[in-house]
Amino acid sequence: MTAPVLDPLLAATRECVMDVGLKRTTLADVARRAGVSRMTVYRQYGDLQTIVNKLLECELLALLADARDEVAGLPTARERLVEAAVRTVAALAHHPLYRRVLDLDPELLLPLVVDRFGSTQKAAIDLVAVQVAEGQQDGSVRAVDPRTAAICMQLTAQSFVFSARVVEGQPVGDELRHLLDAYLRPVSAAA
Repeated sequence: MTAPVLDPLLAATRECVMDVGLKRTTLADVARRAGVSRMTVYRQYGDLQTIVNKLLECELLALLADARDEVAGLPTARERLVEAAVRTVAALAHHPLYRRVLDLDPELLLPLVVDRFGSTQKAAIDLVAVQVAEGQQDGSVRAVDPRTAAICMQLTAQSFVFSARVVEGQPVGDELRHLLDAYLRPVSAAA
């Protein structure tokens, strides 16, 4: 597993969120844990929301990189994309930091479900759009705007992540795999 490369401020932010959650984490707490002044944190990240967003993005990008590495040997871009998505969803559902946010501060995620995409979601969409385009080049993904497909996949995958506790113990990974594969598969391709 690829450990996210964390600067001391991101590591301190992670520790704070794991200890007290997002809502109770303060910039002063992050600075104190990192052994720096608040001004240092302000200069590097600007505000607490920016540093938290960067932390979540680094953690997600590390999971995505791990999943891509694990499926690199699959023959088509579609197979690699679908399997990487399923593995990332499973990893996120059990990821300590993401679980902690869901356990302590789930209401903070609501705007990211109903109002807008956050920077972490946008980073994932950008990566998936590139992979969709790769699948179109090798003929394994149907003709669809890569960004639109990436957004649809993001919305589908995040519903599985946010609902992980609801379906704990159910074999939903296979269903997610089937859902995504069917969505991306060219119409003329056989099962």
